[in-house]
Amino acid sequence: MLDVCCRVTGMGFAAVARVTETHWIAAQVLDQSDFGLKAGGQLKVDTTICHEIRSHRTAVVIDDVSQDPAYAAHHTPAIYGLQSYIAMPIILSDGTFYGTLCAVDAKPHRLNTPEVTGLFTLFAELLAFHIDAQRRAVEQDETGALRERFIAVLGHDLRNPLASLDAGTRMLAKTELTPRAKGVVELMRASIERMSGLIDNMLDFARGRLGSGLALDETAPASLAPALGHVIEELRLAHPSRRIEAQLTDLPVRCDAGRVSQLLSNLLANAIAHGAADLPVSVEASVTDSRFSLSVTNGGPPIPPELQQDLFKPFVRMGGNAGGNGSGAGLGLGLFIAAEIAKAHGGTISVASDARETRFTFSMPHH
Repeated sequence: MLDVCCRVTGMGFAAVARVTETHWIAAQVLDQSDFGLKAGGQLKVDTTICHEIRSHRTAVVIDDVSQDPAYAAHHTPAIYGLQSYIAMPIILSDGTFYGTLCAVDAKPHRLNTPEVTGLFTLFAELLAFHIDAQRRAVEQDETGALRERFIAVLGHDLRNPLASLDAGTRMLAKTELTPRAKGVVELMRASIERMSGLIDNMLDFARGRLGSGLALDETAPASLAPALGHVIEELRLAHPSRRIEAQLTDLPVRCDAGRVSQLLSNLLANAIAHGAADLPVSVEASVTDSRFSLSVTNGGPPIPPELQQDLFKPFVRMGGNAGGNGSGAGLGLGLFIAAEIAKAHGGTISVASDARETRFTFSMPHH
């Protein structure tokens, strides 16, 4: 670019200058006239015309200093022995003044033409675009580094002390304890389990929302029924007073079985928390010629239509339905993560709710 500027104008020196209130720094230089300035070199900013351009943000074009009424007596040409000069401001997309694209020579040159000024204007705009792109890349790198540190803190710094607490309470549970102490340990273990679930949800939120999405570990088509059945049994044990009905047929599906199990666990826990306690929760899974579907249904009052559209956004909580045991606990990430798992599989998750039942349905292509 600087070479083109010199060839078109016949001038011997061209530079991209970073100009601030206190500094004039040569970001890039082409010196064919022994001007004596290299990339990284500096000039006293108040000795330059670029300093003035920073204020008025318009180009300065001088064919012949001695014939120019505005600059014949100017100090800059006298200091540097210039006879011709052109400088075009470089303005970034946010309106920030970066500096100038400039060229100088000890001889007069015809510069004030549409061709020359048009070329310098175009090059200044290209430079601004390039600088903006570089800055965005740096910001993205910094954001990526912060993102990775955030995930590392969740995955390591929170999990390690929790693992120690888990190991300690397991050891205590195997010792002789008074009934009161045994009850305290059971409460501690329940809190540890809940905290572990919260950390899992936050990790998945970070990967899904701040990262490139949830990673899948897809396997060859295999029956999902055992994995889904295991999730249902876990929830039955955790909530012995609730009735959970399941209709699972042989389900050979290519997917990440662990993630689909997590999706079911989130939907089932949500149904238990917000459904009517005296009505069953049902789970149905089926495979058609082209799609796999998994639904969780509970009874109780319907979800208001205005809330349904936001259910799969992070940190949205439903609140407990009448007769249910929803306490508003948790971060409101369960349905968001279920939706992220569905998205990662190329599928969707939807909700239908009326006075009879509330049904969440996950559907994905079946190969």
